[in-house]
Amino acid sequence: MSSGDPHALESRLISLGIDRLGLLGRHAETLMAGYARDEVPLEGLSTQALNRLLGARILWRPDEQGGVKLAPKVRELIAEMLADEARRHVNADVAETLELMRSLVQSYREARDAGEYWRQEQQLLRLRQEVDDLNGRFADAIDSLWRRLNSDFGFVSRLGDKIRENERAQKQIVRLLDGLELIRFDELIELVGSDGALRKLLVSGLQQQLTHHYTSLREVQRRLIELMARFRQQQSRSRLVAGMVGFLREHPGFVPGNYARRSEVPELINRAAPIRPAGAVALDHDADARLITELLHCLPRSVSRPEPVTAAGVAEWPEDTRVAARRQALKEDVEGFYLAVVDQDGEGVSALEYLQGSDLDWDEELWLFQVIAEYQALPRSEQRAFRLHRVETEASPFNHLRLIHDVHLRLALPA
Repeated sequence: MSSGDPHALESRLISLGIDRLGLLGRHAETLMAGYARDEVPLEGLSTQALNRLLGARILWRPDEQGGVKLAPKVRELIAEMLADEARRHVNADVAETLELMRSLVQSYREARDAGEYWRQEQQLLRLRQEVDDLNGRFADAIDSLWRRLNSDFGFVSRLGDKIRENERAQKQIVRLLDGLELIRFDELIELVGSDGALRKLLVSGLQQQLTHHYTSLREVQRRLIELMARFRQQQSRSRLVAGMVGFLREHPGFVPGNYARRSEVPELINRAAPIRPAGAVALDHDADARLITELLHCLPRSVSRPEPVTAAGVAEWPEDTRVAARRQALKEDVEGFYLAVVDQDGEGVSALEYLQGSDLDWDEELWLFQVIAEYQALPRSEQRAFRLHRVETEASPFNHLRLIHDVHLRLALPA
């Protein structure tokens, strides 16, 4: 990476650190109130102080409608200094956070059933803080990726280092996506049940935040792919120039030949398409009128005979009847597949295996499309009776189009 004055960099870091620590000290009472509660009270903060705390990433606002909260790193720092084991995170693993959230939901339900409203509010507060911390960790990781794009790539001097930085960022995106995939909303919906506060916190609010994280990650990945293509192009050009420089060093007397005067042009140079001159009759040139007339008379005449024109009749659409019959036959075969799944009593049935075993002559892609369409056309109450699993893969590492290879359908066993 390009190096400037190390003393100036160290002085800037020290100055910035003193400013951040000064912010923590001047607003310590407000920050501790935010640590003890769900949100930071804004009564004692001016607009300028609030903007400085937000800009220093000491505070953050999850959404425009919500309040201001402590940044996850600041809350962890306070928990470490206070030895608050209940809020201190030893490992920032998503799976561990989800396990803690499940435990807090169970404690919340026990307190609600026992009528312990104070303990119920405390468990809900801790659960809300865990959700905020989870969202904050994803937001910090995505912000770190953007900072890497805007700083590390710009200050790395060698293309190889830039490509390695890009690959490292791609792996971090994959890890973040793996962490997001651990959050299953069907499990959360079943976990929270009919409790309105939990559904708002763990379903609607969390889903909105994760959608924002997915959108940001897609934008970062698009930028990374664009930079990788640019870096590869620069690398190929630099290798071409370096190879030419090495050749000229080995052959200092080399002079490019005049290929235009050669009778045999090398295949590498002879890439241009041949020029075919186009001609047109100059009708405004009266002196050539006689010659043009003679040339026109010499042109060969067409020997094709004109086809007889018959009177147009009434338009008929025989294809519609056949298409409708074929569509109805496909629908009936798919319904037979669903009946076969019901007869299996809970065992999964592959759509393609059923197609091959039943000696049906439908195209595999058309068959899978009709099976999925038939499932989506069912009412909600009937969809819950089945479990549809798609066997799919990504088209390529750089294209997130998912290709469906097969569909497995089975009955949903009662819990």
